[in-house]
Amino acid sequence: MATSSPPPPPPAPGPAVPPQGGRRSEPAGLAGHMVVCGDNSLSQRLVRELASVYGQKVTVVLPSLRGGDQGPQIAALVGDRCLDVRAVEAQAPDDEALREAGIEHAAALALTSGDDQLNIHTALRARRINPELRLVIRMFNRTLGSYLEDLLDRTIAARVPGLDQRAVDASTTVLSDADTAAPSMVAAAVVGTSKVIHAGGLLLRAKERTVGTADRRDPLCTLALLPDSPDSDEGDVYTDPEDHDGPVLLPDPRELEGLPDERGTVVLEAITRRPDRAGTPAPRVPRLPVGSFFSRKLRAALLGLTAVVVLLAAANWYVTRETPLHAAYITLLNVMSINEPELEGSTGEQVLQLLGGLAGTALLPLMVAVVLESYGTFRRAATLPPPPHGIEKHVVLLGLGKVGTRVLDQLLELGIPVVCIERDDEARGIATARARRVPTLVADVTEGGVLEEAGIARSRALLALTSDSGTNLEATLYARQVNPGLRVVMRLFDDEFAATVYRTLRDTYPGAQTRSRSVSALAAPAFAGAMMGRQVLGAIPVGRRVLVFAAVSVTGNRLLEGRTVGEASRPGSWRILALDTAPPDRRRADLGSLTSGARTYTLTGDLAWRLHDGYLMTAGDRVVVAATREGLGVLLSGEDPRGAGASGADAGGAGGAGADSPAPAP
Repeated sequence: MATSSPPPPPPAPGPAVPPQGGRRSEPAGLAGHMVVCGDNSLSQRLVRELASVYGQKVTVVLPSLRGGDQGPQIAALVGDRCLDVRAVEAQAPDDEALREAGIEHAAALALTSGDDQLNIHTALRARRINPELRLVIRMFNRTLGSYLEDLLDRTIAARVPGLDQRAVDASTTVLSDADTAAPSMVAAAVVGTSKVIHAGGLLLRAKERTVGTADRRDPLCTLALLPDSPDSDEGDVYTDPEDHDGPVLLPDPRELEGLPDERGTVVLEAITRRPDRAGTPAPRVPRLPVGSFFSRKLRAALLGLTAVVVLLAAANWYVTRETPLHAAYITLLNVMSINEPELEGSTGEQVLQLLGGLAGTALLPLMVAVVLESYGTFRRAATLPPPPHGIEKHVVLLGLGKVGTRVLDQLLELGIPVVCIERDDEARGIATARARRVPTLVADVTEGGVLEEAGIARSRALLALTSDSGTNLEATLYARQVNPGLRVVMRLFDDEFAATVYRTLRDTYPGAQTRSRSVSALAAPAFAGAMMGRQVLGAIPVGRRVLVFAAVSVTGNRLLEGRTVGEASRPGSWRILALDTAPPDRRRADLGSLTSGARTYTLTGDLAWRLHDGYLMTAGDRVVVAATREGLGVLLSGEDPRGAGASGADAGGAGGAGADSPAPAP
């Protein structure tokens, strides 16, 4: 029997977001009810993310709040009066437990168990009870996951023929820890922060800079104004809890004029490929070092044998007075011992035949040595190349398991040189490294000299991503001794242990960056974004507030359709960042999904950035916005709560009228 824990007193209600279509009568989008099944670390992180960052009402279905993997930690969230979290205790997420959790009226359900079969069974149950439910499923088998996505999406059309699936976003998203955690690990190693957003294949980061240095990387926009703070190329965004003034989110560009150069800001920057670091495509056929097929001794032996055969052929030509070609032919037959004995020949011919046979006895072992050595050289050339001598400014990747393989793919897409270390020559990522000709050491990193051979002293970062926390920590500590300023991203499974290690290394090496993360902590934001719907791309904390990035359709939205970018943007609430230029019939349903290819991590994709304030948005357009939680709720509703005449212009939008100016007609 499922038992429900008493919910804490609810927080002050925020602005509700009306549904954008479909049959559900209760609030959808940002005001929807969320259900999470599981008691592992990912569940706990996901509940915290949904309740604190997105301000959602969350119900957790788990075996017990008093035991299990994360039961006590989830119980602390339930008891937090600032969060709207309740729990349903049930040994299994059966129909009774799901109904107790309110699955009939829920907006989204996340299944975070490590058991793929249990997640599939629960997903089928939930889809049967609520066909309009948005599903986010954790699965390790990606092939099975793709089939499950298609099956559950087809179930919606079969059960509710008249339902507009696009309107209610009753989607099914299958995620894995490796795919969702890899981008943050790559960002932490490459740019020193895990506060990143994916939009249309582009990797965006929120970066703290001063007004004087804000234009250093040609930012897309200014997200916030901060109190005075030093600029740092390695720092994360401002998170000082003692600052009671707080940051000014999404300021009017005119507010930036005349500010002192030392004033702190948070800017949005794109992480793009650099021309000098662009990776060259891997050759389909391995490049074979033909010049080194034979060793020096083998080449000398072959040269000596050839000289002997030539001398024997010349002597045979002199003795027999035949043509040079015939003499060479006879000599080769003698060397290979396939000629008839010269019983009737002259003494000279008989001596030459014996000498040829004697030279032939050295030919057989020499040919065997040629075959073996050339085969070994070919095998080495067709497998994993060693790290080049003198390589520098590269990333050392330790571990080529599920997470390491995905990280390797993204580093190669960014054109960053990588040297891999993997103990198991049958690991998942070895095939990828071999196909892409990535320098790889098949060795135990705990053995002496392995990190030195990988060039750790000249590298820019170390990614320790094995499944053994002890190995990761040992490699990190040794690498710190060799290269004290090395940027390190370390995978640790226990969250408290990761926090302790991070603080210790930060205090011991204040001039270097260390990021100790568990995969669940990095994967939770992606799961939360998927639960919020395909329109939500992610969220970035700025101080004690949060900016949400989302893709919003202009069609039918009175706050966007028929307005220019300058008129529609509202300082302090939302700002329009990009326009989706892809034709409507070929647009990607989820702009936040990761893709690979030549256009990944470039500004030349389907999203047009740095829009002109005078661009007029029309029906059929789709835009990417940065907004506060409250602002996104208003924007998605398409109705301004201040009245029908209000608009982005009267809020002081960039390029629009002042704060007290009347709004233009839509």
